[in-house]
Amino acid sequence: MNMPPDDFVFLGLSLSSSWGNGHATTYRALLRGLARLGCRVLFLERDKPWYAQNRDLPAPDFCDLDFYTSLADLRCRFAQRLTTAKVVIVGSYVPEGIAVIDYVLSVARGRRGFYDIDTPITLAALTKGNSDFIAPSQISALDFYLSFTGGPVLERLRAQFGAIHPVAFYCSVDPTLYRPMGTALNWHLGYLGTYSADRQPALERLLLAPARKLPQHKFVVAGAQFPESIVWPNNVERIEHLSPAEHAAFYSAQHFTLNITRADMVEAGWSPSVRLFEAAACGTPIISDRWPGLTALLPEGEAILIADDTTTVVDALTSADARRRPEVATRARHIVLQDHTGEARARQLVSIVNEVPARASTGCTV
Repeated sequence: MNMPPDDFVFLGLSLSSSWGNGHATTYRALLRGLARLGCRVLFLERDKPWYAQNRDLPAPDFCDLDFYTSLADLRCRFAQRLTTAKVVIVGSYVPEGIAVIDYVLSVARGRRGFYDIDTPITLAALTKGNSDFIAPSQISALDFYLSFTGGPVLERLRAQFGAIHPVAFYCSVDPTLYRPMGTALNWHLGYLGTYSADRQPALERLLLAPARKLPQHKFVVAGAQFPESIVWPNNVERIEHLSPAEHAAFYSAQHFTLNITRADMVEAGWSPSVRLFEAAACGTPIISDRWPGLTALLPEGEAILIADDTTTVVDALTSADARRRPEVATRARHIVLQDHTGEARARQLVSIVNEVPARASTGCTV
């Protein structure tokens, strides 16, 4: 793969800080994959105090990272880079995203795309008319639309919003960072995720209720922003925040890990979170809530266990399913390492870009 400097410019929510968001680790896996393919990448991040105070990757070795303080600052310091880049991709939840996309569409001569790491939430906001990071009219002006969600949502993007080239572009994992660590098993079931009100009922049903029924078992919930009003059972350990460097050891110390999906994503289906792939890459068997498309990615009973209620989780922790841990984990890890690594996703991105007619250059070639 022979690509000159400044091949890709990403404008995303955050690369430098994983605190309270899943975007950072998603971008890190993809951008490391692009670097391994020989691509040059610049990531531009809005300098926000919340992330500035909690940066766990201030100087990545796989891409250039820079910060801008305002739209005026973006225009002043990065106009040339945006104009000459072969590919410019704006991500979901970028502050003042609509204005940023307008600016990219006005100056970028290369291919222009949108990476939606929150597609069902985006569509819900567009339907209500309150999206503040992409406007309906902008979707049809973009050369391609990378969607966190696959399945029927892609046709909706095309039919309802005029997306020219909508493609399923799932999250990915870096297997050099997420791998079995040989850590001693410490918890029977764990969960890693920032608090979300629409996920909390599932956490109650699939972890807290089982913890109350199995007082001799050990559980753990790691993640920020959980309200103080939550009453945690005595056998549930709380960890406020784990940096990505600690994720692999955390997953490896669990007999099972729990995957819970946002309500909009359950309804849309075909929306695997980055945590799903990260846990599988660590060789940790997964218990998940149920949603359309999940079993097409990880076959039920072979690569993942699906729980609809408390009893199913209790049975998984105490019955024959617990003895099937190694084979379930091995199958899931094989699938993820084959299809969902950062390098696999980077190759997919280059292929997508190659399918889009060039604007001012011959574009990417493999």
